[in-house]
Amino acid sequence: MKYKQLAEQYISAIQSGKLAALSRMPSLRQFSQLHRVSMTTTLNCYQHLESQGWIVAKPQSGYFVAKRGTHRQPALVQFESRMASVAEYQAAEEWGSHGQAPESQHAGPLGYSRFEADAVLAKQLEQSFRRAHQRLGERMNFYPAPQGEQITRTILSQHFAPYGFHFQPDQLVITHGCMDAIREAIEVCTQPGDAIAISSPCFNGLLTLLREMSRNIVEIPSVESGIDLDQLENHMQQGTIQAGLFCTTHMNPQGITMTPEQKQRLARMAAQYQVPVIEDDVYMELPYSNTVPLPAKYYDQAGYILWCGSVSKTLAASYRLGWCLPGRYFESYLRRFAAGCFGVSLPVQLAIADFIDNGQYSRSLKHRRFALLANKRRYIEYLEQALPGEVRISDPAGGMVLWLQIPALNLARFKHLLQATKLDIRLGALFTSRDLYRDCLRVNIGYALPEPGEPGNATQQALDALIQLLKQAMHTDAACAITETRNGDIAETISK
Repeated sequence: MKYKQLAEQYISAIQSGKLAALSRMPSLRQFSQLHRVSMTTTLNCYQHLESQGWIVAKPQSGYFVAKRGTHRQPALVQFESRMASVAEYQAAEEWGSHGQAPESQHAGPLGYSRFEADAVLAKQLEQSFRRAHQRLGERMNFYPAPQGEQITRTILSQHFAPYGFHFQPDQLVITHGCMDAIREAIEVCTQPGDAIAISSPCFNGLLTLLREMSRNIVEIPSVESGIDLDQLENHMQQGTIQAGLFCTTHMNPQGITMTPEQKQRLARMAAQYQVPVIEDDVYMELPYSNTVPLPAKYYDQAGYILWCGSVSKTLAASYRLGWCLPGRYFESYLRRFAAGCFGVSLPVQLAIADFIDNGQYSRSLKHRRFALLANKRRYIEYLEQALPGEVRISDPAGGMVLWLQIPALNLARFKHLLQATKLDIRLGALFTSRDLYRDCLRVNIGYALPEPGEPGNATQQALDALIQLLKQAMHTDAACAITETRNGDIAETISK
């Protein structure tokens, strides 16, 4: 691929020192003219460089060579994929969790993947809801259209078009959030007992959903460019899976984005073997730049990809508004969805449509992207300074989480410390049905850390407590004797 060849040239120049850290990259237009390539190739090249952490985008300034951190990335575990039963994930969940996750409103800043409340955003949304209620009139006593309001579907279609991702409003179904869209897609494409391929590691919410729906699991290893498509294709050829379910952009928890080449091949494979692929694209609009990666659905010519998304990560999780492009499964998808509910809240649909249509959503997204980029840099810097050098930290190009690998982690001890302090964190074993990732954990970065010299906040206190627990759990047995006396101090820190 041309864009990869160009990217390799720039990586070599950065590694050799010809392009120094923090030096300015050519603008997109300059790059296109310099190398005589299309703007699409240019965008793909910059997206690839950004996803690998070689360049970063700065608001209103362009692209710059990234300052490379000293930490290493978490290892990408390779294995031969096989089918796992529902019971296998249940055992992994019990081992990986230190109890039930707390209710969202009582959870700490490092657990759930979410951003902190924004008073300005809340005020703008309140105004959109007021306008929505004014437009309701007598429709307040009507049930919403099962497919979703025409105006909502039209505005969403218009919103995604500038990314180069085009679809017709009549092809879209409005749902109660992304997980609801995925659940309906699973119901349409598979039966209880069927096997569904997922990435490994995989968002624990999807694993729990598959378990509750009595679907078996085939984990596909992650690779630097996305997932091991050769293993996935082998399962499609053999007929051992009935569907795929993948987050393709800023995967949760590992932060990988499938390359355009991978997404294109995934779409081709789905069509060739007639295996539906459910695409969880809830993080699509959260790159740490204004270059939004196209989904695998963009390359889908045969309709075998069911593209699912929502505003839960970009705007507000509580509104529970999502969508699905079911492709060739549209009629059965809409029929099943309509039979299970009487549509999605009309005021919510109209308010979100208003918020998108008046331009506030796009402005909010730009602010969110660069705020998350600042958070990522601050979290990585803070963790690098506080943790031993052997700890590995992911360096994603988007999304809201970091994936940490802690060699020599005494997991049993670490879980005991977590129980004592009630620190809200997600352990690595939650993200698999196999005996993997027990030296890993996921950290939410949606909450800002204070800059050096600023007063501390609750997020810093929680991160400090996590760092202390990790250091204690990495200690030798001889050092463990002092842990119990320190435990009270940590718990006191958390409660403040």
